Amino acid sequence: MPVIAHLSDIHLGQVRTGPDGPDGGARAEARAARVMAHLEAVPGPIDAVLVTGDLADHGLAEEYAAVARVLASDRWPVLTCPGNHDVREAYRAVLLGEEPSAAPVNRLHELPGLTVLMCDSSVPGRDEGRFDEETLGWLDTTLSRARRDVPAVVAFHHPPVELHLPVVDPIRLLDEERLAAVLRCHPQVAAVLCGHAHTPAATRFAGLPLAVAPGVVSTALLPFESGEELEFDHPPMVSFHILDAQRRLTTHHRIVLS
Repeated sequence: MPVIAHLSDIHLGQVRTGPDGPDGGARAEARAARVMAHLEAVPGPIDAVLVTGDLADHGLAEEYAAVARVLASDRWPVLTCPGNHDVREAYRAVLLGEEPSAAPVNRLHELPGLTVLMCDSSVPGRDEGRFDEETLGWLDTTLSRARRDVPAVVAFHHPPVELHLPVVDPIRLLDEERLAAVLRCHPQVAAVLCGHAHTPAATRFAGLPLAVAPGVVSTALLPFESGEELEFDHPPMVSFHILDAQRRLTTHHRIVLS
């Protein structure tokens, strides 16, 4: 049974101003390092760690250098995709070692018993998400070539449905029916994974389970919970997804206290 650790929205480089003055981005990096240390301490196997976007807060090369350092692991592959705070050129150059390019960053990863497609839902210069023609075509072609007897998960940044979060819903994935139409053509897809919401959530999309990872840098609050939209003092969280032999997705959330 494949086991995936899923986190999102680490926003390295984000500066918070507190009673002692700006933190210089150290807080965001410390929280992401805390989650990775928690995963490193898990004694059992994890097949991959997925980070669904907003790796950097400003898309700067030095932020991606910190991302590479914090997310590095010798135990498992760390799979990433861009979010609305990421900048494709610096992302490619620093994290992927490629020539800078504004083209979408889409990657196929074939793990034992699982196909993972990390897709780019970002729109340069915008907060909302869309699957452009290049990414939709890549997704359709890649799934068509993938083995149908191996389950697949499709991961990207922006949730393709409303989550009843006023801070997130206006900047979710738009034109989502175009993506749904592609997913419905490929029965090996077992689940959809995303981030962006800064809170764990579970619903369905295109007839599939949709699991939203908690945010690491902060937590989004529902309107009836608080007058604030974001909480910066809640501890970070991580999700564990388990895909069984019947291709059923089970998700567990863990609070990372230290």
